[in-house]
Amino acid sequence: MTIPFNRPYLVGRELDNITQAHAMGQLSGDGSFTRACHAWLERRTGTYKALLTHSCTAALEMAAILLDLQPGDEVIMPSFTFVSTANAFVLRGAVPVFVDIRPDTLNIDEALIEQAITPRTRAICVVHYAGVACEMDTIMAIAARHGLRVVEDAAQALLSQYKGRQLGSVGDLAALSFHETKNVISGEGGALLINDPALVERAEVIREKGTNRSRFFRGQVDKYTWVDLGSSYLPSELIAAFLAAQLEEADHITSRRLAIWDRYHAWAAPLEAAGLLRRPVIPAECTHNAHMYFLLLHGLEARTHFIEAMKAAGIGTVFHYIPLHSSPAGQRYGRTSGTLAHTDATSDGLVRLPLWIGLESLQEHVMQTAQRVLEQA
Repeated sequence: MTIPFNRPYLVGRELDNITQAHAMGQLSGDGSFTRACHAWLERRTGTYKALLTHSCTAALEMAAILLDLQPGDEVIMPSFTFVSTANAFVLRGAVPVFVDIRPDTLNIDEALIEQAITPRTRAICVVHYAGVACEMDTIMAIAARHGLRVVEDAAQALLSQYKGRQLGSVGDLAALSFHETKNVISGEGGALLINDPALVERAEVIREKGTNRSRFFRGQVDKYTWVDLGSSYLPSELIAAFLAAQLEEADHITSRRLAIWDRYHAWAAPLEAAGLLRRPVIPAECTHNAHMYFLLLHGLEARTHFIEAMKAAGIGTVFHYIPLHSSPAGQRYGRTSGTLAHTDATSDGLVRLPLWIGLESLQEHVMQTAQRVLEQA
């Protein structure tokens, strides 16, 4: 039996939507399916304006341009994140300033942000790891005190909440991912969420290669031209058509993933009590979306043994990020603030279990195998 770490889930209408887009004669971006996705995201997240992009990386790059970052400006962020979080700002000449994560949620430690602020600091980029919210009230208050912008890297966090608010709707800007490993997918794809109305018009320009094409199509100008920095950040209508079908079933997808997550969590409780691992922590004020289920094992050797033993049993499990502060590019382009002991320990010990719709009939086998590996280690 082979059980992959991930298997993309189709709701059933994706290919029909793509066929419909072709029949309507528009395969390039910003057609009716793109508009439907924008409307869904704005309604469900509460953001002021949503703009589809061809990836979450593209959305982060747009955010970095919108912040008007200059070479040498600094952006505070966790080191325990995907490279795009930092790369988007480095491309503008900015310096990522890495701070440690909390040992419970694995999110940026809000208590360490203020000491990382310098006269060059322009923004804070938070990452909602595993779809669990950062401590946003504290972070927004810090930003307000120091005149900083806040960007939410909500790549993993669609339909997760913080104190009843949808993630992606709290900071000035936010980025979502619809990569095939996420809950709601389009193969590749993302979205920029804009919560500051003053940034919307420029965001449209940046997304349309630096032109005012969007205003032209709304009849606000009689021709469009190059007016600002930009690139080709919008996805094709085929991607939007696929995504529209997925968004319509987002609640169903989340519900099924939560059932799998809850089953893992109950199974792991006695193993945690026995000292074999640590389970994810979900603060009371957070509602998560079951993006992933991870175990924190006792260091790199234990994690390596677990992954290899599970692989030998035909089950795919994976580790997560190599901390950016210890990567060659992170050392070249960024700097650290304080020690990052929790980041390093988490990177060494974290392992992710398979979590995809359709796993339900196989989950007992995954858990039994994992338990046997852990108890025999």
